[in-house]
Amino acid sequence: MFPTWLHALAVASLLLGAACALLLSVQVIRHPQHMTVMNVVWPVSALFGTVAVVWAYFRYGRLATMEAHHHAKERGEDPPNMTGTPFPMMVGKGALHCGSGCMLGDVAAEWLAFLVPAVAVWFGWHSLFEEKMYAVWVLDFVFAYALGIVFQYYAIVPMRGLSPGEGLVAAVKADTASLIAWQVGMYGFMAFAQFYLFPHLAGKRAPMNSVEFWAAMQLAMVAGFLTSYPVNWWLVGSGIKERM
Repeated sequence: MFPTWLHALAVASLLLGAACALLLSVQVIRHPQHMTVMNVVWPVSALFGTVAVVWAYFRYGRLATMEAHHHAKERGEDPPNMTGTPFPMMVGKGALHCGSGCMLGDVAAEWLAFLVPAVAVWFGWHSLFEEKMYAVWVLDFVFAYALGIVFQYYAIVPMRGLSPGEGLVAAVKADTASLIAWQVGMYGFMAFAQFYLFPHLAGKRAPMNSVEFWAAMQLAMVAGFLTSYPVNWWLVGSGIKERM
């Protein structure tokens, strides 16, 4: 049995994330981003980044709307997000761009393995891993990587005017290191939560269909952001990833 305070904290954290995601969903509908994929990135990132992502959107994300780009073009100026966003924030946006794909992939994979346990068997449960969690992590990675490549593709191709084949190669180059770094942080925190934190607090692990599990996943995504940030600094600085 999870402590009442932990359950209440988990519920509050998830509700906060949902509220922040809803707020940014409304914002990107009213003020679409110039880079279309960011209309997904901002609300999804708010699910785990909550108020920090909301602040980043209103402070810097609004500089990258279609309206802002249109007005700058009319005046013959550079897009405001390129002139008004400091490099560390560009790196953060690049990391969130990767992380939002990870978030969607991990959610899809976790629920698929929960609803169809045979999927975990296909990815090594009972054969390679005694722990189902490890097999699901493999599935998480596959889903997150696939979505990450899609997100990168639709960021890079429009900005560079690449062919589909060139765009796919560029997306793989831009996303692979970032996603691996993100998943390292995510896996690390979830391992800590499931093997130490929850057993210490409640005497058991958090089941996948519990609010405690998903609140831990929010923190795991923050850990993923932190571990991927240095990699994204290098990727953005070297021009492998686009500045946003």
